[in-house]
Amino acid sequence: MNLTDYNEIRSLLHRHGFRFSKSMGQNFLVASWVPKRIAENARLDEHTAVLEIGPGVGCLTEQLARRAGKVLAVELDRSLAPVLRETLEGYENVELLFGDILKHDIPSLVHAHFGGMRAAVCANLPYNVTSPLLTALLRAGCFETITVMIQREVARRICAAPNTPDYGAFSLLVQWYTEPELLFDVQPHCFHPQPKVTSSVIRLTRRAEKPFPVSDEDFLFNIIRAAFNQRRKTLPNALSSGLDLERGAIERVLENCGLDAKIRGEALDLAAFVEIADELAGKKAKTTADL
Repeated sequence: MNLTDYNEIRSLLHRHGFRFSKSMGQNFLVASWVPKRIAENARLDEHTAVLEIGPGVGCLTEQLARRAGKVLAVELDRSLAPVLRETLEGYENVELLFGDILKHDIPSLVHAHFGGMRAAVCANLPYNVTSPLLTALLRAGCFETITVMIQREVARRICAAPNTPDYGAFSLLVQWYTEPELLFDVQPHCFHPQPKVTSSVIRLTRRAEKPFPVSDEDFLFNIIRAAFNQRRKTLPNALSSGLDLERGAIERVLENCGLDAKIRGEALDLAAFVEIADELAGKKAKTTADL
């Protein structure tokens, strides 16, 4: 069965009484080159176990199963169960799990199902939950590569550099954990139903170690979020209102870091944010000790 042929998919879904759900962001691929090329770029081998989120009818799943030692496909829509059992019959290295991946403890899931194999992610992610899914996968800390198709706008944000319109807190979060690569675009006509936006495939390769040592990672990302929540404000204004920090202290920290007090967060790279966070964390610790 050709799982990217529209007529075959329609017949398959009709046979099992399946109906598309807009709320789940279901758009199935109808271009055979797309799942093949995604799987080819996922850096899989027989020693790799891959997590797929949202397998749909299984067109990417079968490509992954031909390349990886194991595929764990997690699907939210239980009405796809009979469809997937039919389309993936014969692939003994595929395990289906029905439920919400965001309600699972992902490291525990990997430990329970991957048997110590090298762990990767490869998936066509639903647009409506891309950011929380990627954040959960990154913070799980157990995947060497994450190769996903997402909305092109989000892909551009992930790969953005300072002083560009797409650059923001999510760019810095992803770049803190991984080295992102933009691989290729997928046009709307490659899906059914057709989405209104273009998609992109990106590969995130986990960093062997964090790009810079930092005294308090949580505080670092509190600063980054505050800087971009009010991105048109200068950094002292954004941080003083967003984190209840004293504006004068922030300005002194910026001066110590060789930065202008009028600078905005969008002009700073990871190294600059780390330096500012460590300086501010030191001042907070000193203030607390004085109390």
